[in-house]
Amino acid sequence: MSTSEANDALLEFLADPGHLTLDLAGAVARCSKALGLQHAVLYLVDLQQRHLVPQTDVASPIPVDGSLAGWAYRTQALRVEESEAGGITAWFPLLDGAERLGVLAVHQTALTSSSLSRGRALASLLAMMITSKRAYEDSYVRRTRTQRMHLPSEMLRAFLPPRTIGNAQVVSTAVLEPAYEIGGDAFDHSLTETTLHVTVLDSMGHDLASGLTSAVSLAACRNARRNGADLPELVEIVDEALSRWLPDKFCTAVIAQLDLATGLLRWCNCGHPPPILIRDDRLITDAMERDADPPMGMPSLLAARPRRIHEMSLEPGDRVLMYTDGVTEARTREAELMGLERFADYVIRATAGGELAPESMRRLIHSILDTQEGRLRDDATLLMFEWRHRAG
Repeated sequence: MSTSEANDALLEFLADPGHLTLDLAGAVARCSKALGLQHAVLYLVDLQQRHLVPQTDVASPIPVDGSLAGWAYRTQALRVEESEAGGITAWFPLLDGAERLGVLAVHQTALTSSSLSRGRALASLLAMMITSKRAYEDSYVRRTRTQRMHLPSEMLRAFLPPRTIGNAQVVSTAVLEPAYEIGGDAFDHSLTETTLHVTVLDSMGHDLASGLTSAVSLAACRNARRNGADLPELVEIVDEALSRWLPDKFCTAVIAQLDLATGLLRWCNCGHPPPILIRDDRLITDAMERDADPPMGMPSLLAARPRRIHEMSLEPGDRVLMYTDGVTEARTREAELMGLERFADYVIRATAGGELAPESMRRLIHSILDTQEGRLRDDATLLMFEWRHRAG
């Protein structure tokens, strides 16, 4: 099939309204045929990013670690190998902006530059299709879960944004464990043309009420920023929401805003562990250590002074880590506390090796889980953002 024929066939597929109601397997088959590709299989990553789960073919899940498919997922780059059935398999990363969804396997007798371009086009098209449908099609959710999810986790995860967001100026990535039993931990991040907004919070308790506290806090935070509230007003609005709707509940949090053009970082610490700064592959000790304000909610009404907003200027390449105390209170195999130094050291070593930020977070949370025999004493949330360069 020539390039012009493939383009015409793809345009015909997209122009047909019937493609909007196709199931995923049917869409992959029709798109592959339209692009002149022999066979394609879509894999989505499971909730804990340990396995790539087939969605459109009868096949076994593939481990993210120790496989070429996983290598494509971890590095967000094309990988090619000889197929056991003969021919060649190309593994394309499946990306929704900066968010890693999974991989696409394209099987061909032989690969050419044209078939590789068509494979990339198919991966991009499928990523958009999945992103648009997974909010209301439970089949995507079921296939990427390996356990039953508890009700507090189900409720809270409905409020969480994608794990990773970003543009040319910044990337922000987060992980949250235990994946199926979380209680009060939560994170949020969003972008406007000028600003990265990030939040990490930890609500009192480990039950449905703590999840509800986090959900109300996230909703109030989003509502405030979408209505144009500046940081001091935003924190006040969250305080008021908790005091009004959940007067006996509170949560700790760090809420921050990063100016993408200048690197000016502003944040408010409401009774939470302070963020840490990594610059030039080293921890800048106490760079973001400030006296914390009271937690958000009822305790804030007892404070004698307004919330304090802190500021500092980042340098291009700086990474800021925000976390909950479940991270530093986890224990190593030697039964020692993970601690801030161990935590920061791992990220520094990963950064020095050129590892992508989402992969650093994935590997770090797995290393913590694996030393706890898969169970944490408390929820553990990690969020890291990197300011890449000044606006041109």
